[in-house]
Amino acid sequence: MDPAFDDLVGHPSNQIFHVVFFPDRIYHAEYLNATRSARYRYNVQEVRGKADINFLKGEVYLDGLRLGNFLRVEYRAGRLVETARERSRFLGSSLIAHVELGPPNGARAEADVKMHFCPWINAYQVELWETLEPPPGRRHDYQVLDLMGYDGAIVRVKAFADALRDVRQVRRINLSFRENDLYYPSGFFISPESASRDDFYQRNVQVPNRQEPSSDANTVMERCYGLDFRRGWFVKKVRDIDPVRYRNPMMNDPGPDRAPDNIIEMRWVLQQEFGGTVVFFHEVTIPPGTVEGTHQHIGSEELYFITEGQGVAYMGGHDDPDLDPAYPTVTRDIFGIGPKACKRVPVEPGSVIFTKSGGIHGIENPGPNPLRFVAFLYHSS
Repeated sequence: MDPAFDDLVGHPSNQIFHVVFFPDRIYHAEYLNATRSARYRYNVQEVRGKADINFLKGEVYLDGLRLGNFLRVEYRAGRLVETARERSRFLGSSLIAHVELGPPNGARAEADVKMHFCPWINAYQVELWETLEPPPGRRHDYQVLDLMGYDGAIVRVKAFADALRDVRQVRRINLSFRENDLYYPSGFFISPESASRDDFYQRNVQVPNRQEPSSDANTVMERCYGLDFRRGWFVKKVRDIDPVRYRNPMMNDPGPDRAPDNIIEMRWVLQQEFGGTVVFFHEVTIPPGTVEGTHQHIGSEELYFITEGQGVAYMGGHDDPDLDPAYPTVTRDIFGIGPKACKRVPVEPGSVIFTKSGGIHGIENPGPNPLRFVAFLYHSS
C-alpha cells in the first residue's frame, strides 16, 4: 500500500469527493494470515470488492526474502447465511468457494477451495500461495506452518500454479460459495447438489446473441460474482452497442398493454464489471407507442435518468409523498402482483425516477419520437 494514501484520505478535497476510500486504502495489513508472525510481510498490490467479498493479490515475504505471489479471498457470507437458514441450517466454521481465474489470454483455471472463519475480520477467508516452500536456508514459523496445507487457511492449489507465477496477469475472478460438505455439530454429509449456495442471486448477464425479441439465447447464466481487475472502460458511443430486444417486458399475461409489436431495446453497457452491489448500467429505448411494464422492486433499487424524448412514467401511489397532488392517480397492472394505485407523471430529458426497494415504477412513450433513459440497478443490501 502506498503510504501517501494516509495523507490523501484526510485532504480537504477528499473529504468532499472521497476518491480515496475503503477498501482502496485499507487492506487488513494488520491481520493477514501469516502476520501472526513478525517474520512475514505482505505487499498487497490490488484489491477488488463486490457485495460481501474482498479479493486481494500481491506478494508475501519471509525474513525479508520474497517467498512468492498470493491471492486472498474474504467473504462475509450474508447471502449464504440466509440460504442456509431456508434449510434450517447454520453455517459452521468453514465453507467452500468455487474460484475461477481468468487470465487475458482466455485460459481459465478453477477449483473448489475451503474457507475458514476468522474473527479478526469477521469473515471467511483463505489465502492461495504460489508456493508453501520457504526460501533456501529458511524455515516457516510454527505459528504460520500450522495454517498451511490441504484445506488450510494458507494453501497451494495445483490448478492455479500457472496463474500465480504472475498475479498481474490475473485480470478476472469468478466466485461462488456453498456450505461445507460436513454440517456441524452433527457431522452429517451435505452433498454439493443439496448444499445452500450463494451465486450472486443466480446471476445472469444479457448479451445480444440474437435480435429476436425476448430470445432465451440473450440470457447467459453466469451464477457467480465476477470481479475484474481492469481499471477503466471507455465507450465512445453507446448506440454502437447492439441492443437486446424485449417483447412486452415486465407485463402480466394478458396485461392490457401487451401487443406483439410492443418491443423495447436495452443496450447493456456494464454488468459484471461493477463492484459493490451494482447489477447493471444500461440505456433503454422506448419506441413510440410502446411500454415498459409497471413493476415493483423487492430487494433492489433502480435509478432512471431520462436523456431523450418525452413520455409518461408511473410511480407507486404513495412512493413519493412530495409529488404534486395535481398528478393524477391511476390504476396500473403491476407485474406479478395485480392492480395497484399509481401516480402518472410526465418525463422529459433531465427527469429522474429513483425507486427504492418496495417501490413501483414503469414508463411508456405515447410518441411520436423515441424515449430514452439510462438506468442503474443495484441490490439494496
